[in-house]
Amino acid sequence: MASSWRLVPGQALLHRGWDGAYVLYNDLSGDTHLLAEEAMSLLMALRDGDVTPEELAAPELADMLATLRQLDLVEPC
Repeated sequence: MASSWRLVPGQALLHRGWDGAYVLYNDLSGDTHLLAEEAMSLLMALRDGDVTPEELAAPELADMLATLRQLDLVEPC
């Protein structure tokens, strides 16, 4: 598993959230996703550069990053 990740370039991360859930529209693919607060927080941290490669290498993030990759929201870099 890669230790450096980024958002797929060009995404706007258009989203709305309530009660710990978020609806995210991927403006590149046209897909809409329902995400948990943890996944949305990770996307925002990647967008803002607030997460280090060491933090991304944590085993507890591996499944979440794999899922976000399958949704074409993140990619290894």
